[in-house]
Amino acid sequence: MSPNTKNIHNLVHELEERAKELNCIYSIEDFLNNSALSTDEKFRSVVNAIPSGFQFPELTRARIVFGNKIFENDSFSESRFFIQSDIIVNDAAAGTITVYYSKETPLFDDGPFLKEEKKLLSSIADRLRTYIQHEESKTILNNLREIKDISEEETEGSWRIVIEMLNKTDPVLYKTILRKLLHHLCWNDIKEAIDFLTFSSTETKNTEEENPIEENKPIKKKIVETNEYEAAILAMTGKYMKDDEIIDKIQKWITDDKISNLVKAVENYNTSLQVISEILRKHYKIAVEKHEVSTSIDKGLRVSLIRRFFTEQIEFITIAKEHVDLEDFYELIDRIIFTPESHGKLGGKSAGLFLASNILKKSIRDNPLLKNIRIPKTWYIPSDGIIQFLQYNNLEEVIEQKYKEIEEIRREYHHIIQIFKNSSFPPEMVKGLSVALDDLGDMPLIVRSSSLLEDQVGAAFSGKYKSLFIANTGTKAERLNALMDAIAEVYASTFSPDPIEYRAERGLLDFHEEMGIMIQQVVGEKTGDYFFPSFAGVAFSNNEFRWSPRIKREDGLIRMVAGLGTRAVDRLSDDYPV
Repeated sequence: MSPNTKNIHNLVHELEERAKELNCIYSIEDFLNNSALSTDEKFRSVVNAIPSGFQFPELTRARIVFGNKIFENDSFSESRFFIQSDIIVNDAAAGTITVYYSKETPLFDDGPFLKEEKKLLSSIADRLRTYIQHEESKTILNNLREIKDISEEETEGSWRIVIEMLNKTDPVLYKTILRKLLHHLCWNDIKEAIDFLTFSSTETKNTEEENPIEENKPIKKKIVETNEYEAAILAMTGKYMKDDEIIDKIQKWITDDKISNLVKAVENYNTSLQVISEILRKHYKIAVEKHEVSTSIDKGLRVSLIRRFFTEQIEFITIAKEHVDLEDFYELIDRIIFTPESHGKLGGKSAGLFLASNILKKSIRDNPLLKNIRIPKTWYIPSDGIIQFLQYNNLEEVIEQKYKEIEEIRREYHHIIQIFKNSSFPPEMVKGLSVALDDLGDMPLIVRSSSLLEDQVGAAFSGKYKSLFIANTGTKAERLNALMDAIAEVYASTFSPDPIEYRAERGLLDFHEEMGIMIQQVVGEKTGDYFFPSFAGVAFSNNEFRWSPRIKREDGLIRMVAGLGTRAVDRLSDDYPV
């Protein structure tokens, strides 16, 4: 067999295996969607369909364990050759799928199994998870209808049905609600609840005893019978709280739990911006409804979103959390261009603009003059967009430019610009940029740098990275190409000699620099053949150019220029910004 024939044979074999996997998935989908089958019949059909998706069907044995039920295919037997996948429902393992080979076979990626077979098994487990959650949702809806019917006739005691339903559908949330009910009773000075909490907490000792609780050894754990614990809390709840109050509290705490899922997603740095955006859209309406979210959860969510989208700087977070709302982030996510795997931040300049715009927006009530201030329409590319651009074009080696001699950096910089300009953008970014252009219209645009280091305390980076104006004229394709060309050049400016030298002077050379991008409409008006603002400028919180002892450093400095703002940051020998 010639090498070419062998390659074709291997390719055909791989395609045949993929076709088997697809047929297996389609069969399982048909079984799960068949309303004529009971749940047990569906699981039995699934377990019998699994062998058809594996490369040795005649040797494949499968087992599904769900709850206290076990489903096995014909001639099932265990062996030492197996792979397994958990069925995760509500963040907990509700069952497992295990596939065995009845005897030894050639070795592949994971013993006798292909990596695609492991992926197939995970896909089946995920599909079963979806089916189980769907069935649970149907049960919840039926229970809700029952509660509604009961409540229309008699409200007394209906909260117990809600609690019982929670126990069946979401045991973790059920226990959380019970704990909150007990704490609520204690905060309302119910002596019986306080005594019960003391009894069911860790054992403490009187301070007059030989070993008070402050001693440096672990506190003894109190063993409490779960059923008695839950029954006692429910009994006190019914005794000291009105039915309407209980329902309101439970509703509020369920809302808090839903919002806490968003907090968890934001706090997990492995969660992509796409997932965070989807969860934020899903839970936004819940958060702004009249069922108020707890103040602590609301503030915690705002802080988490500030940290996730902008910066970890405490000074910034302390100020920003008092001036931003969930609505501000809800509006922001629709103007971010990111790939599905993006985990970046929006950069220093974006953080400053976001905070300043929200401070102005919320200060209009106290100062009507501020209502005339307008913020230019802006779109954002996260900071890791540059990393994805480099990886897409195999340009990762330029990241090490910062460690070269400054003269070598100067010589190579113009070559790097041309390499970047002749490179391509990931398709997801191209699509996002196209949507941004439709929203921004035919106004002239400025592509602005927004690196993670920009506008930080002690390192402003003013004028160190490029900001480029584009006319934004011509056909849609021409405008899109001009925009991508400008973004590529701003990306290249990350590796220019000026910012690298500036970073080295401030001990920031080893910081993993990433470059966010802001795409803004240019503010101005057409004058003859040109379009530019009447005035522009840059403001500094500290004044390092004090020409009189009467001027204080903390008074700050504003540098104003006529026309474009580049004259306010670029030092030109024949220009004189004021």
